[in-house]
Amino acid sequence: SCVSSLLAHYLFRGGLRSPHVHHFSPVIHFPHNSHMERYKKDLKSWVQGNLTACSRSLFLFDEMDKLAPGLMEVLLPFLGSSWVVFGTNYRKAIFIFISNTGGEQINQVALEAWRSRRDREEIRLQELEPIISQAVLDNPHHGFWRSGIVEEHLLDVLVPFLPLQRHHVRHCVLNELAQLGLEPREEVVQAVLDSTTFFPEEEQLFSSNGCKTVASRIAFFL
Repeated sequence: SCVSSLLAHYLFRGGLRSPHVHHFSPVIHFPHNSHMERYKKDLKSWVQGNLTACSRSLFLFDEMDKLAPGLMEVLLPFLGSSWVVFGTNYRKAIFIFISNTGGEQINQVALEAWRSRRDREEIRLQELEPIISQAVLDNPHHGFWRSGIVEEHLLDVLVPFLPLQRHHVRHCVLNELAQLGLEPREEVVQAVLDSTTFFPEEEQLFSSNGCKTVASRIAFFL
């Protein structure tokens, strides 16, 4: 995903291509629920082996809302209170779990803040953490459903992604044009914005897809 790519890029030279960045997708790496026991064994072995090779490894798990519950339990030893697991100090490792769960609730909080004339910067993390946690706990299809990782509070922080407004999407377009080595032509920027779907229907405030489709839309309007 775009988020995974950005995180890897800023944390490791080479981004997702770094040998110390390990990116997992349910659709690609864990597609069949009937193979769950094999996935558990393979994932535990992979994490353990790569932590032994590099204690500062980054493990990215995308689309947690599409991952079958139970698989993540093999990570408990690496996220628990012990400093050393299987002879390796894992505290330097980074585990990041990305999910769309709670998105509707986050959007509602952002919308209510806007209607109350509160800046999005005024929305506190403490307002959103319990909302996200509850959304995960209420979703039996989420990878963290009834997970010891959540129940034992082993996640250091929940980072909500607020919905993007029109000016945020504009920045994405300008940044993408710069990455392509192109001049920031206003007609292209405006065309991308005009083709982007915003919600709610009345206010047209937030981008339905964030900046996910910006690159492809730019190519269409060049």
